[in-house]
Amino acid sequence: MKWIQWLYPGMKLKRWLFLFALGVILTSFGLAVVFNYQFISQVETQIFLTVYRLTGTHMPGSAPLAGLLVFFAGVAAMVLATKQMILSITSVLLPEGVGSIVQKIYDKRKRDKGPSVVVLGGGTGLSVLLRGLKKYTSNLTAIVTVADDGGSSGRLRQELGMIPPGDLRNCLVALAETEPLMEKLFQHRFGGGGMLAGHSFGNLFIAAMNEVLDDVELAIKESSKVLAVCGQVLPATTKPVRLVATMTDGSQVDGESRIPLSGKKIKHVAIEPADVKPVASALEAIAEADACILGPGSLYTSILPNLLVKEIADALRHSPAVKIYICNVMTQPGETDRYTASQHIKAIINHLGPGVIDYAIINVQTVASHLKEAYAREGAAPVEADVQNVKALGVEPVMANIISETSLVRHNSAQLSRIIMDMVEKIRYKSQVPFLDYYLYNLPVSSENDSNDNEDVC
Repeated sequence: MKWIQWLYPGMKLKRWLFLFALGVILTSFGLAVVFNYQFISQVETQIFLTVYRLTGTHMPGSAPLAGLLVFFAGVAAMVLATKQMILSITSVLLPEGVGSIVQKIYDKRKRDKGPSVVVLGGGTGLSVLLRGLKKYTSNLTAIVTVADDGGSSGRLRQELGMIPPGDLRNCLVALAETEPLMEKLFQHRFGGGGMLAGHSFGNLFIAAMNEVLDDVELAIKESSKVLAVCGQVLPATTKPVRLVATMTDGSQVDGESRIPLSGKKIKHVAIEPADVKPVASALEAIAEADACILGPGSLYTSILPNLLVKEIADALRHSPAVKIYICNVMTQPGETDRYTASQHIKAIINHLGPGVIDYAIINVQTVASHLKEAYAREGAAPVEADVQNVKALGVEPVMANIISETSLVRHNSAQLSRIIMDMVEKIRYKSQVPFLDYYLYNLPVSSENDSNDNEDVC
């Protein structure tokens, strides 16, 4: 009985149904006054006469019974008319195959009541995690690294002097609520051997929007409207930055794409210029967040570049939000060789100081032996969950089975999102959220589009 969903808390429809019913009552009362009750009296007389002719007896209760029948017939007519009116409008405004309109309204209202979550990072991990989180809340902010210097993004950065658009594009598409064809269009990568080869349409679109508006932040905002983005996507800064790594042997490697290929162990990373200003909206989002999520993604080339923007690190440190780090499930050759979970966390603390991580979600699920062997040939291994060392850093570990195994070992985005939202609810919400909001927040999510639940997070 999907119609009952119209009456769920937070749908913001019951008030209008009540007003509609009140209007019908007032209209009926007004008509009765206009006709000086004579019309109603005549109807009542006709009811008595009809019952007498059919039964041969007088039935004093026949008029009230007839009144109830007319009342329920009127209610049924109101419901049917309202439903058909809504369907008539939505059939024009919404594309075919959008599913139940009541379910969509319910899901939208539910997500609007969700917590405010800020996710900082870059690469594939950030964008796919956003796909999982957007099923629970619309109050999402992705703060994206701008240190990328490879591929299509690197070429546009070099030729146009703009920030690299690739990770921004991936996040926009991840949070999009538009037609699948539009998503495919933004992710389309040109083939051939010409100047467009290797470029994605979405990157070129953002680059063109940036030149038209002469404001990259506004360009991303307008691109978000095109894709009907749920939440907001922000660059860490509007200025391109270079990532520079200092190795344990004292040498330096310049460039995000070159660092993992150096074959040396990383000691420290920095951005140049070091004094870039963050996007103001990013600082506001962090200050107002219920939760700030770091990762998942490459430790030195995706997560830390955002946090090396000084004011972002300061905002994160002073934010009342719950700060959660998502530890990688496998080490990354050239970046985190033989790193344990605590060493990932220690690297962040060494760069930023304490106070930026409260909890760390760490995988304890066993990796299949054949996958472990395949990764070992590439120089990668499962990240060891050294719980006591994590606690010694002042971080509370959250142990969970969070991997999805196909031909690769990755985070399970659906499971990871559920864990994050459950943590936020328990830590931040139970004593604060109003009763109806809490009830709505805990109602089940629509199963629509659940085919993406097991999509992997890098």
